[in-house]
Amino acid sequence: MKTKITSGFWHDRLEVNAQRAIFHQWEQLEASGCIENFRIAAGDVDGFREGWFFADSDAYKWLDAASRIYASFPTPELASVMDAFITLVARAQLPDGYIFTYNQIHFPNDRWKNLQIEHELYCHGHLIEAGVSHYEATTRTDMLTIARRAADRIVEDFLGKGTDHTPGHEEIEIALLRLYKVTDHQPYLEMARQFIEQRGRNPLFALSLIRQNSSVDQRRNFIKQKKQEYLSAHPEFKPFQLPPDNASKQPRYSRLRWQINALSGKYFQQHTPIRKQTVPVGHSVRFAYLETAVAMLARENGDKTLVRALEQVWESMVTRRMYVTGGIGSVPGSEGFGNDYELDPEYAYAETCAALASLFWNWEMAQLTNQAKYSDLFEWQLYNAAAVGMGLDGTSYLYNNPLTCRGGVTRKPWYSVPCCPSNLSRTWAGLGKYIYSSKQDEIFIHQYISSEYDDELAKIDIRSELPWAGKVKITVDPSVPSEFTLNLRLPSWCDVEATRVSCNGEFFTVSPPPQQNEITASGYDPREGRWLNLKRIWNSGDIVELNFDMPIQLRRTHPKVKGHQGKVAITRGPLVYCLESVDNPDANIFNAAIDKASLDSVFDRITLGGITKIIGQAKTGRPLTFIPYHLWGNRGKSTMTVWVNE
Repeated sequence: MKTKITSGFWHDRLEVNAQRAIFHQWEQLEASGCIENFRIAAGDVDGFREGWFFADSDAYKWLDAASRIYASFPTPELASVMDAFITLVARAQLPDGYIFTYNQIHFPNDRWKNLQIEHELYCHGHLIEAGVSHYEATTRTDMLTIARRAADRIVEDFLGKGTDHTPGHEEIEIALLRLYKVTDHQPYLEMARQFIEQRGRNPLFALSLIRQNSSVDQRRNFIKQKKQEYLSAHPEFKPFQLPPDNASKQPRYSRLRWQINALSGKYFQQHTPIRKQTVPVGHSVRFAYLETAVAMLARENGDKTLVRALEQVWESMVTRRMYVTGGIGSVPGSEGFGNDYELDPEYAYAETCAALASLFWNWEMAQLTNQAKYSDLFEWQLYNAAAVGMGLDGTSYLYNNPLTCRGGVTRKPWYSVPCCPSNLSRTWAGLGKYIYSSKQDEIFIHQYISSEYDDELAKIDIRSELPWAGKVKITVDPSVPSEFTLNLRLPSWCDVEATRVSCNGEFFTVSPPPQQNEITASGYDPREGRWLNLKRIWNSGDIVELNFDMPIQLRRTHPKVKGHQGKVAITRGPLVYCLESVDNPDANIFNAAIDKASLDSVFDRITLGGITKIIGQAKTGRPLTFIPYHLWGNRGKSTMTVWVNE
C-alpha cells in the first residue's frame, strides 16, 4: 500500500520541504556544531563539543526527515548528504552500540546518567527512528544496523531493571515499537512495554530528581571550566552562539509552578502509573509522545485497560485543556499543560512539536478505535497548530505559538533548541501515510488531500480543493468489481445539512451529529466528526463527490475560560483565522469589535501565495482582513490576535 500526494495545498508545501527546508536545516546543523560533534566523537577532528546535551537528536531527526523526503523526492544531492552522515554516525558509535556525543566527548566513562534530564534515551530514540525511516525509504540496512546496535545496547542495559531506569523525555518507546514492527524482534516490544509500565511507580521520585539536578549542574560546571581551558589553548577556535528562542509571556508564579510540577513528577508524567493518567499534565511534547507510545502498545497487545485510559485523557484534553487552534501547552514555564480552562491566548506556549506529537497520537488512536473524531482532530491540528510552525519559504520557523502576540514572537531560521524544524520536515514528508487506512473489506479516507492510493481492494484517487474550497472528487478503481465499504470522514467543521455527497450522481442523506454532553473549552469540538459508510459493489471508474459547505463560523469558549467573554474566534472549513497587523495597518486589532454581518470569504491569488481570506469591517466601519492563522508571521515582525471582540 503506497500513497502519493499529487497536487494542491500540501503538494506545494512538500516541494518546499524537499527543495529548501531540508538543506537549510543541514546548513544550520553544520553551522551550530551539531554535526561537528559527531566528527569529534569519531576522532576525525579535534574540537570542543557545542550545543545542548540533547543536540544529537536534532541531527537524527534531520536524517529521519531526509529519508522520508527521499522516498518521494529522490535526488543525488540529498542521497550524498544522507550517506555521508550515516557513515559518520557509524564511526562515532562505540562497538557495543552506545552513542551519545555529550558523554563520549566530555564524560567518556559515564553512561545513562540523570535519565530524567539529560535525554540519552531520547536521543537514542530518534537515532532508532531515523534507522527505521531510512530502511523504509531505501530498503538499505546500513542505518538500520546502527539503530539495532543501539537498541540492543538499551535492551541489555535496561530490560528487567527498576523504576530508576525509566526515561524522562519520552520518545524511545515510540522508536522501539517502530523497530519491533520492522524486525519482529520481541525484546524491543518488551523494552518499550517496560518503559511505559514503570512510569509513575517510583515513590522517591522527588529525591531522585533533586540528586539528578545536582549532578547535571556539576557536570555543566565541569564543561564550562574545560571550555575555558580549551579556548585559552586554542585562541583560533570561535564557538557558535546559538540564537535565542522566541519570547514567551510568563504568568505569575511561573517558576514556582514549574518546580512543583517537576517535583511531583507531573512534568515528566511520572506522578502515577499509566492507567491512572487520565488528565493531561506536564510537558506537552513528552505527554503526547507517551500517549502515542501507549496507543501503539495497545494496538500490539490489545490491552483494553490502556485504551480506556487513552480515551479518558484525550477527552480531558480536548474538552478542557486545548486551544481553539488545537495547540496544547498553556504554561510557558513548563512548556506544558495548565489547569482546566487555563487557556490565556497570550501566554499560550502551544509548542510546534507538541502539535506534531499530538498528530502522531491521534493517528494511533484512529487506528486503534476506528473513531473519526481522532482523524478530525488530526486535520484541525495539522492545518492550524502544526502548519503554523514552518514559514512559506521553508527556512523560517516558529517554536512557540501564542494566539495573541503583541510583539517578541517572530519566525527565525534556527533556535537555541531547534527541535521543531526537522520534526516538521519529517512529519510533512510522511504525511501520505496519514491519509488512508484499510482493513479486511474496508477503506478509510481520513484526510481529504489530493493523492493516489494503491490498496489490495482498489486504487483510490482524490482531487481536493481543501482547505480553500469544499469540493472533493474521489475515483475508485478496483481491479475487478468487488464489494467493500468506503468510509468517508464527515468533518466536525462542515454544515452537514448543507453538505452534498454523491456516488455516480446518486445523492446520500447525511444526518446531523449527535449532541455532545460537555461543550469544549476552546469552542472547537472534534467529537462531532464521524464516518459516512458507503458499502456497495464498486466498479472501475466509480466517482464519489463531496461538496462540504464551509460557512464562516464564530466560535466561543466555555464560560469558565477567563478573559474571553464577548470574544470570538473566526474559522472557515478546517482553518482558524486571525487578524495580523500587516493586513490591518490602521486598525487596533486588539480592540476592534467586528460587525458579524459584514464577514465574507474572498480568494486572493496574490497574498501569501494565494489564500482565501475573510474580509469585513469593525462596528466603526473600519475595514478588517483576516488571514489563516498558520500563515501569520510570514511578512516580518507583526502583531496578531485570533480572538476578537464581537
